[in-house]
Amino acid sequence: MDRDQAEALLAERARLRAARDFAAADRARDQLRDGGWEVVDGPQGSELRGLTPTHEAGLITVDWGWPEDAKRWRESIGKYSAGDFVQTVVEPRDDVGWAGVVNQAIEDARAEVLILFDASIEVTGDVVAPLSAALRDPTVAIAGPYGVRGKGGLKEFESHPGPEVDAIEGYCMAFRKADALSVGGFDPKFRFYRIADIEFSFRLRAQGNRRAVVVPLPVVKHEHRLWEAQTPDERERLSKRNFYRFLDRWRDREDLLTGSKGR
Repeated sequence: MDRDQAEALLAERARLRAARDFAAADRARDQLRDGGWEVVDGPQGSELRGLTPTHEAGLITVDWGWPEDAKRWRESIGKYSAGDFVQTVVEPRDDVGWAGVVNQAIEDARAEVLILFDASIEVTGDVVAPLSAALRDPTVAIAGPYGVRGKGGLKEFESHPGPEVDAIEGYCMAFRKADALSVGGFDPKFRFYRIADIEFSFRLRAQGNRRAVVVPLPVVKHEHRLWEAQTPDERERLSKRNFYRFLDRWRDREDLLTGSKGR
């Protein structure tokens, strides 16, 4: 958020406070903080102060009840990733579902670039530098090692080596925090993780018609606990429900399919 935008929002916050609408004023303050500005209230009024630079990258995973996986992830990140980064392990809070927990982690992270991992991922080399480099290209909305493309349409997706793909799988995906917030994060209706990553990739890409790119990374996939914890019938039921929700929103956007552009 640039200073002119921040000044306008600060003025709106002052108006809301004068009207004693303190809940809305607090939301305006939170928007300013997310945009990189701190509000300092004093006897002469309120003023803006730029927040200290954020970390280069925020690394996020969720411990869904298998702490040994989160520990393996943490140790591998600490061993191989260089630079200024944050490690955040989010414990599931209440019964808000997969997307709700991840969205809270995105809001809490203090970094310009966020890298979301499934706890099944073990890092065997530096992942921060190549993913951060990919997102320096303003045409790239999301990047990661595992990409998918639609098979002739939006009703079926398959793995694809890229470099340009339709979506990045949630095992490991990097995106800008500001972009994620601007599209409302992951769809909170996705209480199960399946298809949420594809839908989120489409959200980010549709904003400015940007790209999803595969970045080869030194990572290893271990057992995916959330998948294995479900019976085959339950996996099918939850996956279908999520996919129908994806289609309801994006069925008319085949222009976002990379194959339709000849790439």
